[in-house]
Amino acid sequence: MRLLVLLLLAGVCDFGLCRSRDPFTWLSHLHSRYRAYGAPQADTNGGDCPLECDCPPSYPVAMYCNGRGLQHIPYVPSRMKYVYLQNNEISGIPDDTFENSTEIVWLMLQQNQLTSDQIGPNAFTKLTSLQRLYLDNNLLNQVPPNLPTSIRVLRLTSNNITVIEEGTFSGMDDLTILQLHDNSIEEVGGALKSLPSLTLLDISGNRLRKVPGLLPERLHQLYLESNSIDVVPADFLRKLSQLQFVRLANNQLTDKGIASNAFNVSGLIELDLSYNKLERIPPVSTKLQNLYLQANQIKEFSLGSFCTKIDVRNYSNLRVLRLDGNEINSEDFPPEAARCLRLARYIDV
Repeated sequence: MRLLVLLLLAGVCDFGLCRSRDPFTWLSHLHSRYRAYGAPQADTNGGDCPLECDCPPSYPVAMYCNGRGLQHIPYVPSRMKYVYLQNNEISGIPDDTFENSTEIVWLMLQQNQLTSDQIGPNAFTKLTSLQRLYLDNNLLNQVPPNLPTSIRVLRLTSNNITVIEEGTFSGMDDLTILQLHDNSIEEVGGALKSLPSLTLLDISGNRLRKVPGLLPERLHQLYLESNSIDVVPADFLRKLSQLQFVRLANNQLTDKGIASNAFNVSGLIELDLSYNKLERIPPVSTKLQNLYLQANQIKEFSLGSFCTKIDVRNYSNLRVLRLDGNEINSEDFPPEAARCLRLARYIDV
């Protein structure tokens, strides 16, 4: 019962109350406190446990091996579902590593020394129940092959990945969150198009020069900041009718690179274009609620970017508008701006 409660709380942290914390790390910290109060460090009620790890009786399907200086993955008992191996020095995963532990649901391998040539081609194949795989902060130069199609959350941030090959995520129909930020990716091609359940894609901090052209239609959040993108095509957002959050900060966008009305789509709620080279405010939908344009080169306040005409049926739904760090100030706002932006709670110029 205690395990169920903790897992439910982890889910709450993941989606609401504790956005800044990872639920896996949160559980690990919680168990660390549990050990500090004199809890047993070996499992005496649920079966065998590697000497290098803790398998507490209160959580018989969880194995804690994080931060132990491990250079290889120890034997994983077959009952385990939640395996914590982060913050070690693990460099490889042979094909037979998880042969006996096919029921793993969460596998944490972030902050190790994993390299692509030391991961067997079938290292993860038998983990047919795996839902969350964390491989961030390693030394991978490609996405591991033959990942389980059951995965829902995949983290590959802060590696050395340069290319996403076509078919890399083939069959992963349940993948909902994919985090690829802080790699060296230049192109994704059509590798992501075949992910029907993907709702969040973070590919910020890479080397993209253009917006990916083939993205899943159900995408809800798209993070592309800190790349080298200089062009946004006209049909970019119109193909993604469910997209609500777009971040393109810290790119190379200019007025010439943004097609007319590229961002004037009704579904968008938040748009971040800060730290680019824009001189004008691009037209946006009256449905948009948060617009970030700080640290550009904007020289005038164009009311038509928000309201084509001003009446009781046609005014902007903007709540937050950031224009600080540009070449305009509040005196450049026309008198009609107050009516157009009547719902704005925060305007910074």
